[in-house]
Amino acid sequence: MLPMMFVLLVLIAIPFTGYPMLLWLRSRIAPQAILRDQVTPSVDLVICAHNEADAIEAKLHNALALNYPQAALTIWVASDGSTDDTVTRASAFVSERVHVLDLPRGGKAAALNHIVSLGEAEVLAFSDANSMWQDDALLALVSPLADQDIGGVAGDQQYENASAQNSGERGYWSFDRLLKSWQSRAGNVISATGAIYCVRRELFEPAPADATDDFMISTAVIAAGRRLVFAQDAVAIEPAATASNIEFRRKVRVISRGLRSVFYRRALLNPTRYGLYALELLIHKLWRRLVWIPLLMLVVISPFALTGDVLSRSIGLTVLSVTCIAVLGLLVSGLRRFRMFSVAGFVIMVNVACAVAAYNFMTGQRMTQWNLPRDSEATSGPEVKP
Repeated sequence: MLPMMFVLLVLIAIPFTGYPMLLWLRSRIAPQAILRDQVTPSVDLVICAHNEADAIEAKLHNALALNYPQAALTIWVASDGSTDDTVTRASAFVSERVHVLDLPRGGKAAALNHIVSLGEAEVLAFSDANSMWQDDALLALVSPLADQDIGGVAGDQQYENASAQNSGERGYWSFDRLLKSWQSRAGNVISATGAIYCVRRELFEPAPADATDDFMISTAVIAAGRRLVFAQDAVAIEPAATASNIEFRRKVRVISRGLRSVFYRRALLNPTRYGLYALELLIHKLWRRLVWIPLLMLVVISPFALTGDVLSRSIGLTVLSVTCIAVLGLLVSGLRRFRMFSVAGFVIMVNVACAVAAYNFMTGQRMTQWNLPRDSEATSGPEVKP
């Protein structure tokens, strides 16, 4: 019993301790330099929106106010079959710098692929309708493109009100931000987040409808033999996500599409061609989404360990205690103000979402459209991608 428990604990720990330690060492021992300069290439800023009437005006004001040469920045808004006032409100901004397309409902990937085909700028920048960029975010985002080896740049997504955010989710994003900085110094970040990133136009590849568009578009850079790096000073602010059942469904959709995306990019898992990045992709985007398997096995065998030796009993009791805390944190909203309940509950929710997503992938279920709820329970907050 004890050897099996140790094996399961190691399998669970690798993505969260072993991998970060290896990454940190690699980023310190043999860092890859990034040449940065104040460059201002022509940029097409692409914003896809579905029923974002409440956010689109603020987003366009934000985009127009960016500290970037006006002649070098064109803003494109693609409405993917919006049924609210998104198009009407965005159309008030139409000018030589702002273009608005009212497209039929076809999914975000289809809208992105269509709108990108219309522009001519050297660089494609992507953002969500509810992501507010800091004034110098675009300058910071394109700065690494002064290095010709770099084909894309991922920005830093942060929360508008971190104190109001679920502490488990806040911890996830802090951990993810730290990993991105180490990944970048080691060679490449795994992928970008849709809130803020850019790629050179010649490296853009249309994203499949059932995959995560920001993952597919940003990893096309690596598939082409160029680097994808992290610009921590390119900051986008988004509303805090909720921890409701709506967020659970959102995570299931995001993780399901994420697994499909890794399948599409499975060539990047070849270590003979992509080196360390292949290992990073395997652990960060695949192994971590399957941690629920050894985690579930550990919970199932823990009651039997209570009749074993002292160490087995200690591990079994710890696992069962943490599981109880997690379940209470998930089911009793009032307990989430205590960090241990909030974090443990978040971990359980994410792993259940991963299990559902794995089932969706294995059974061939595909999710090609996104619908953001607009009610008292939900916000259009950022999407966590475990």
